[in-house]
Amino acid sequence: MTDSRIPADLPDHIQHYIDGAFVDSVDGDTFDVLDPVTNKTYTTAAAGKKADIELAVAAAKRAFDAGPWPRMLPRERSRVLHRIADIVESRDARLAELESYDSGLPITQALGQARRAAENFRFFADLIVAQSDDAFKVPGKQMNYVNRKPIGVAGLITPWNTPFMLESWKLGPALATGNTVVLKPAEFTPLSASLWAGIFEEAGLPKGVFNLVNGLGEDAGDALVKHPDVPLISFTGESSTGQLIFGNAAPFLKGLSMELGGKSPAVVFADADLEAAVDATIFGVFSLNGERCTAGSRILVERSIYKEFVERYAAQAKRVKVGYPHDPATEVGALVHPEHYDKVMSYVEIGKTEGRLVAGGGRPEGFDEGNFVAPTVFADVSPDARIFQEEIFGPVVAITPFDSDDEALSLANNTKYGLAAYIWTNDLKRAHNFAQSVEAGMVWLNSNNVRDLRTPFGGVKASGLGHEGGYRSIDFYTDQQSVHITLGGAHNPTFGKN
Repeated sequence: MTDSRIPADLPDHIQHYIDGAFVDSVDGDTFDVLDPVTNKTYTTAAAGKKADIELAVAAAKRAFDAGPWPRMLPRERSRVLHRIADIVESRDARLAELESYDSGLPITQALGQARRAAENFRFFADLIVAQSDDAFKVPGKQMNYVNRKPIGVAGLITPWNTPFMLESWKLGPALATGNTVVLKPAEFTPLSASLWAGIFEEAGLPKGVFNLVNGLGEDAGDALVKHPDVPLISFTGESSTGQLIFGNAAPFLKGLSMELGGKSPAVVFADADLEAAVDATIFGVFSLNGERCTAGSRILVERSIYKEFVERYAAQAKRVKVGYPHDPATEVGALVHPEHYDKVMSYVEIGKTEGRLVAGGGRPEGFDEGNFVAPTVFADVSPDARIFQEEIFGPVVAITPFDSDDEALSLANNTKYGLAAYIWTNDLKRAHNFAQSVEAGMVWLNSNNVRDLRTPFGGVKASGLGHEGGYRSIDFYTDQQSVHITLGGAHNPTFGKN
């Protein structure tokens, strides 16, 4: 291991950003931020609590109530968002370097995150200028139109996997529609979030519109959810945390958008292009270190091709390159944090009692420290197994055979989750019928996880509440007010005239 993997000019300390200024926590508290390759502390971050959230929300509320941002024409806000996108894209290399170091993501996969983040801002910058709202006419009698208005302070709580890009996915539409925001990034990976303040200042975002409070979920996140002046919460993370947020937001009747966990099936039928299916399902669970909500972590394979599929899949999984995150040859890097590493490794041990281990199963050779897990494949996994039912969120996959379309559908739907599904078949009728019957918010047919930003993103069952993406994001971050105008004589039933 050499110093070349450590980015230059790492901050000694990461602060909050409140009302246009970098500040420490009111009580001075901090938490350690670890390098996932060594699990050693490389910086500290301000640990936000209720007092810090109150300051951030107060700043955001002032900016909403009295500042220019909500009152700007859509074109004016659009120009600022386009400048944000240009700045983000221009810093791709630096962002990727920081993201890879902080999260353990392979550098080649981190390099695309700034471009995706920039595109999120451009998309919503264009959408708010082009959008049209409904109008309804009853000729000569009445005119009705819809007036969209920003809602207020949006609380954005983001996860530690691909954090910068997922932050942009919430920041883009929240800001585009004229809201102000308080962002609470994940405590495991606060480094890249600290770049937003400088980007927004340079782009000309008014003071107080964007605020950032670092901290633990049970402290800063909890205070943000319970704050009475935050009418909107957008959260991405675990389903169990989503349940807590749902309960804590209930007394305030807040608007909630929650993208939660997944245990997505990849269903491979005998008539599928086997090579394409193997490649896609390898990438679908081992890319991003397996730390992705839409990972196809349960692979269901028709029995007539099951033996061949398992052999080819296991052989390819063994060839997946585990390495240091900064190495361009690396395909799977280090998991984000020792706590998460321990969780994933506990599932690997559970899997050894629930399935047939055909690849991986522990630390890769030559990596004696850090959060490295060899790509791990279990075959012959029963649908009642924990590794079939529970989200692992790491480079671990369960493969299960099926004998009929009905059995495949039953297996695919046999978890509490319903985020994504991947179907591999060359039978057009089967593909569409199966897709429409599977319990998942998003389905890909003979395709990997490729998204159009106009489409809804979200899950069913324990995988989420609501959808974002395209106009669904505009709907979430705005109030729709109906305005009614009488064009003829007033239609007033007369009470009490005589």
